[in-house]
Parts: sequence; C-alpha cells; structure tokens
Amino acid sequence: MVVLPYKDRLLLFSRYLQQLVMESLGKERDRAGQTVHQGLAVYGNKGSTDQHAYVQQLREGVNNFFVTFIEVLRDRTGQSLPVDPGVTSGDYLFGFLHGTRRALAENGRESLTITIEQLNPFTVGVLIALYERAVGLYAALVGINAYHQPGVEAGKKAAGAVLALQAEVLALLQASPGKSFTVDEIAAALGRPEEAETVFHLLRHAAANPDHGVTQEKAEPLWESRFRC
Repeated sequence: MVVLPYKDRLLLFSRYLQQLVMESLGKERDRAGQTVHQGLAVYGNKGSTDQHAYVQQLREGVNNFFVTFIEVLRDRTGQSLPVDPGVTSGDYLFGFLHGTRRALAENGRESLTITIEQLNPFTVGVLIALYERAVGLYAALVGINAYHQPGVEAGKKAAGAVLALQAEVLALLQASPGKSFTVDEIAAALGRPEEAETVFHLLRHAAANPDHGVTQEKAEPLWESRFRC
C-alpha cells in the first residue's frame, strides 16, 4: 500500500497509516488460532517528494502494490504563488498528482484517489476515521484481531531482557577494574554463552559512549576485541 498525499501538511499522515495499518493487520494467527501471516506493508511520504524518489519503480518495477493518492482541491487560503504565467505552485502539484496517476494507469498499475475540498482539522479527522474503519473491516474479513498486538509486546519484553543483560555485563567488568575480557569470556562467565552475540553488541555500544566507562581494545577479527572498565 503506497500512500501519496499531495500536500506538505499531510507529511505525517503516511507515517500514521504505517502504524495504524501494519500494527493492526500484521498478525501471525487468525481468531481461530491458525497460522495465517496476515499483513499489509505501507509506504509513503508526500507526493511532491515521492514524485522524484520511487515513482519510477512504481511504474516500471515489480507490480505488487496499489497506490492511494490523496488530493486536496484548495491549495491554500488566499492567492497561490505564481510559478509561470498563469500557473501557480498549486497547479503544479495538481499536475504532478494527475500526471503520475495517468502514468501509472498507462502501465497497468492500480491506484485510487481520495479527494477532499480543503485541509483542516475536520477533514484530517475524516481521513483518520475512514482508515480506522477500513482497517477494522479488513481485519473482520480476513478473520484476525486488529486490536491484539503480541508482536509489540514481544519487542518490549525483549528490550527489557537486553537491558538486564547489559547490567550483568557491566557489573562483571566493574568488579574487575583494569582487567580485559573477550566477548566469549564474558558470556561464559555469566553462564550465558548463547548470548555472546548480544554481549558483543552491548559492549561495542558501551565502548562508543563514555557513560559506562568501557574501553575496547580492537582486534582482528573484531569479534576477538577485549573490553574492560
């Protein structure tokens, strides 16, 4: 799902839809507990930027998407900035939107256009309400729970485990000031040899920042570096 809003003030709308759609529809299991791996990837920024970024691939690359154009009829309150004789900046945006729409259609690429008269708090609310309801309906049709987020919770729990491991690693180094250890030695001393890769990343991060007083003695290969407090 590619979202192209041709309005600078809708820059964050595509990012909001990423959160709404992908968090709600990205599910491993359906309501019956069967593995289904549902989801819909959302990509977008704003039309005037995307126009010169990835529309080339949309027109001629892999045809595995659909585009949603968001059109705002009123350019701004008051006069628009003239760019060429008889042509304003808003006219150019309008031309880019409908030109891109036509170019995609000529190559058999699917799109739909949502048009609002002007952008204000009410119409932004209408757009949000529209997509919230569309996501709920989609979830009902494919039999998943749009309001259950086990993946998000799993990420939070994993982050907590990483921080707990960091505390153990730092405590071990601080208990032997000046003594250097390899990653494997630290993981083994903690009784966590399976966590050696995470320990390596934790120590590289700690050594790159002065907060924890960790020093890295680099080696080749980098994995054999030694760390100390």
